Amino acid sequence: MGEKITIEQTAKYTSRGNKATRTGFGEALLEAGRENPSVVALCADLTGSLNMHLFRKEFPERFIQTGIAEANMISMAAGLATIGKIPVASSFAVFATGRVFDQIRQSVCYSNLNVKICASHAGLTLGEDGATHQILEDIGLMRSLPRMTVVVPCDYSETKRATKAIIEHEGPVYLRFGRPNVPDFTADEDGFEIGKSIELHPGKDVTVIACGIMVWKALEAARILEKEGVSVRVINMHTIKPIDTLAIVRAANDTGAIVTAEEHQMYTGLGEAVANVCARNIPVPIEMVAVEDTFGESGKPDDLLRKYKLTTEDILEKIYLVLRRKD
Repeated sequence: MGEKITIEQTAKYTSRGNKATRTGFGEALLEAGRENPSVVALCADLTGSLNMHLFRKEFPERFIQTGIAEANMISMAAGLATIGKIPVASSFAVFATGRVFDQIRQSVCYSNLNVKICASHAGLTLGEDGATHQILEDIGLMRSLPRMTVVVPCDYSETKRATKAIIEHEGPVYLRFGRPNVPDFTADEDGFEIGKSIELHPGKDVTVIACGIMVWKALEAARILEKEGVSVRVINMHTIKPIDTLAIVRAANDTGAIVTAEEHQMYTGLGEAVANVCARNIPVPIEMVAVEDTFGESGKPDDLLRKYKLTTEDILEKIYLVLRRKD
């Protein structure tokens, strides 16, 4: 689960300001390109939105603009992987998963090719573009595929570390990140290991397991409840597949109750992955903070998070509920 954080160390998890996770991806992609000449980048006409202009400017001969042809982009990436390249194929999450599921399944995962699918603008926080672009099913789609690794970093700094880690990893990977500026709070000394979660806050009464932008909200909830005498463990489950079974079982055994939090559909996402582990190993009460079987809509990101119950207050409500069930 990574090195355990003491109570005194939790003070380091304070926001250094807001930065976009997609910015972390773009900067890390450039650094990876400098370190490894096998890295090539493909983009479906969204270079600026994914901050891939940095890579394109420095390595134009290793950058392929595919246009609005995502299926072709994935097929091209698969072909590049067969000759030893490390292709990073990027678009908005709704196009990078839903539109090209067949190509990912057949050309990438079935063939077990070393393709990295890096998707921005995921979830409700895409905002005003509305339900057609706010994919809330992508984690489920990708974790359903054999051989696919699924990573959902929580802030700018972790997205940089995650991008470098997935490029070094051998095999298909789906990396999910977002559009807006969000609190940047993780530390480089936290490291990043695929499949190994990070305990950000110790606790013995209840555990909150979160991914993506919900990790910061889980920390906020833990600090609020700390003042009320409730001890909340917070786990950053940045890898949804392979999930950190040991950390989940340990949390269930130590605290006896779990809340999951994700910017995704309740069905097929992080919550169900955690529940699956508990059902097979150590059943405990579980509550889930997630979108409940509905599509999004156009609106400001913060307004949408409130409407769809993805806030710190909603995490607190689920913690109170699961504690009552535990008792």
